Amino acid sequence: MKKVEAIIKPFKLDEVKEALQEIGIQGLSVTEVKGFGRQKGHTELYRGAEYVVDFLPKVKVEVVLPEDMVESAVDAIVQAAKTDKIGDGKIFVSPVEQAIRIRTGESGDDAI
Repeated sequence: MKKVEAIIKPFKLDEVKEALQEIGIQGLSVTEVKGFGRQKGHTELYRGAEYVVDFLPKVKVEVVLPEDMVESAVDAIVQAAKTDKIGDGKIFVSPVEQAIRIRTGESGDDAI
C-alpha cells in the first residue's frame, strides 16, 4: 500500500476529486493548509500599506491505495491540478505499513 499526498491550489479540488473518482478511487481526505515553495509568497496592498503574504492557501488531498493504482492516481492528479503556472503544487508518495478499518477490523488492502 502507498499513501499519495497532493498539495494543490484550492480551486482545483473538485477537478482532482472527480478525476480520482473516475479511476475508481472511493475515499480521500482533504485538509486546508498554508505554505510556500519557490514562489515564497507575494506582496499585497491593504489600506495603503504593503505587506508580505508568506503562506499561501493550499489544499492537501490524501489517498491510501494499493500499489498497482498509484501511477494512475498520480497521473489523474497531475492532469486535473495542472495550470502551467507557478504554485501548482507537489505530489508525495510514501509507503504505508498497515491499514485497519475500525468498524470491521479488516486490514491491509481490504481496509481501503
